[in-house]
Amino acid sequence: MILRLLASVALLTYSAWLMAAYDFHFLDHVNLAIHEAGHMVFSSFGNTLHALGGTILQLAAPLAFAINFVLRGRRFDAWVCVFWFGESLMYTAWYLADAYLMALPLVGGERHDWNFLLSRWGLVAEAQTIGGVLHWIAGGITLLAALGAGAVSVSARARRRREFA
Repeated sequence: MILRLLASVALLTYSAWLMAAYDFHFLDHVNLAIHEAGHMVFSSFGNTLHALGGTILQLAAPLAFAINFVLRGRRFDAWVCVFWFGESLMYTAWYLADAYLMALPLVGGERHDWNFLLSRWGLVAEAQTIGGVLHWIAGGITLLAALGAGAVSVSARARRRREFA
């Protein structure tokens, strides 16, 4: 249980870094691979779903893992997956905020998903604002998940102490 508590502290520290100084990093390579797979999964459902498909799968994957862990009674693991969801949402916020300037390098094509989508919806000029709001929502999710993981770790440790007393 002490390792889980230490992992929760590490997640809190990671969350603070994500909120203060987010930049593309190691976990985003996983998010990007899932994102690109999402385009393939949704490619047959029209241009809008094809463009959204990357983000849909990228965000659905950690939630699917979280639900699986909840159903199996593994609450700490579920909170870690909720943290992953928040981090993945932060990656989405970063990509979405780039929709107006399109300065980020693109993978798998010339079309910027969020430029395409926000242009269709008449919101491309608001990309940085929307991305900024989404960034802070994602930060709140990572913070909540880190605290949830810590709470589960502390309660499990306390429960074990009572059992052996």
